[in-house]
Amino acid sequence: MEILPTLYNNVFSRYNTIILVVSILATLGTATVLGAGVWDSISHALRIPDTFWTIQHTVIYTGASLIATSAVLGTLVSVKNKKLNKGILLVLIGAVLQLGGGYADYNFHEVYGIDGLVTPSHLTVESGLFMSAMGGLLLISKVKHDELKLIIPVSILTVLLSASWIGFNLVLLIGGTELCIPIYELFSSGCAVM
Repeated sequence: MEILPTLYNNVFSRYNTIILVVSILATLGTATVLGAGVWDSISHALRIPDTFWTIQHTVIYTGASLIATSAVLGTLVSVKNKKLNKGILLVLIGAVLQLGGGYADYNFHEVYGIDGLVTPSHLTVESGLFMSAMGGLLLISKVKHDELKLIIPVSILTVLLSASWIGFNLVLLIGGTELCIPIYELFSSGCAVM
């Protein structure tokens, strides 16, 4: 029975380090997903066959796993510092949305092969990505670490890029056919709205 109190005390004795790791993982995971999303888009432009188990999707969900790890670690230590709870909650909800959307994307690929650019599963992943980026930025802004000052610009950029990604897809969703015709030429799967 002494193992749990010892483990609990050791975790909280490294509290600042854990929060540093949580903040970095949230930002790094978001940047990884964004970079791999661009890579996936380039592969569409090059007409590379699209399945769920491409290297691009693997990297996307590796980034989502980094965010999920960040959320789990953050949740474990969130009871000690209540001012970080909002950021940790955003990262946690974002991770759940990304992993749930990823599972839906996997099922879509299994049933239909390729999928469209604007699908519910993609919008779910992208919404989770934005929430994780916002949570990571909130964590970085609340934690007093000199090392984190170096990644503040990266964190801000991930928030802006993930918001732009959602905005782009929502414009395609609202604009419908007129906007999707040129996009269809770029993305072999087109702008299917499923």
